[in-house]
Amino acid sequence: MTDHHVRTILPVQAVLGEGPVWIGREQAVWFVDIKSRHIHRFDPASGTAQRWDAPDQVGWVLPSDDGGLIAGLRTGLHRFDPADGSFTFLARPEGDAAGNRLNDAATDSAGRIWFGTMDDAETDLTGRVYRHAGGTVSDSGLAPVCITNGPAIAGDGVTLYHTDTLGKTIWRATIDGDGRLGAATRFVTIEEGAGYPDGSVVDAEGCLWVALWGGWGVRRYDPAGALIGTVRLPASNITKIAFGGADLRTAYATSARKGLDAEALADQPEAGNLFAFDPGVAGVPVTPVAV
Repeated sequence: MTDHHVRTILPVQAVLGEGPVWIGREQAVWFVDIKSRHIHRFDPASGTAQRWDAPDQVGWVLPSDDGGLIAGLRTGLHRFDPADGSFTFLARPEGDAAGNRLNDAATDSAGRIWFGTMDDAETDLTGRVYRHAGGTVSDSGLAPVCITNGPAIAGDGVTLYHTDTLGKTIWRATIDGDGRLGAATRFVTIEEGAGYPDGSVVDAEGCLWVALWGGWGVRRYDPAGALIGTVRLPASNITKIAFGGADLRTAYATSARKGLDAEALADQPEAGNLFAFDPGVAGVPVTPVAV
């Protein structure tokens, strides 16, 4: 069995840790706690951690090509300035359901943001996937689901993976030169008892890493959809990983305490923490948002 050297590197005990992203220009990992409305930054070289409060539920933070940061709040996309903790509104999905919030996001090789919304009550099929490009937000055309996750973009810049979490299915579509999606095809469905597919990311070999909510870890699937690896982590609700470090060969995983009762928390005291492990493969650098 492969030794992935799993360890806790930041004991934040997040209610709903999500959205880890490695920002290369800072050599730091950023992530959020959606329900606590916190943005976190961790510098693994120095061990320094910082935290900011957001004005609403915050799903993710991504770097922009002008040196700034873009944050996805329930109320839409905002510029986030860590120097003073301010948020400046940019755009929001027109016509999105009032009970929705932003949940997960990724950039493609052109610097477009692909992000999903979801029903905050986790009951209605109102979640959609959107594209942000040139200051405009448009519907991707993917079918609505209750909880969107991903999207994840492969290193080829044209393959997009989108997750229907409650449907336990990951879909795949092709991005054309104009940023439009082709028809989605089923990539993989998670079997009963293995948890629910949460956030995902593609490595340098084109394989998809899927975090499992209620599944105690992450899985690695090859481009044909075959399961080729599993890493177990010390918390049941794993939400997403990011590849980081100078060589992009360290995986950082967020987790959540949400939904766990006192007995479950006693069994997994590290739930909600930021973990790191050795994935045995490199990741793909994050393309900053084109602004």
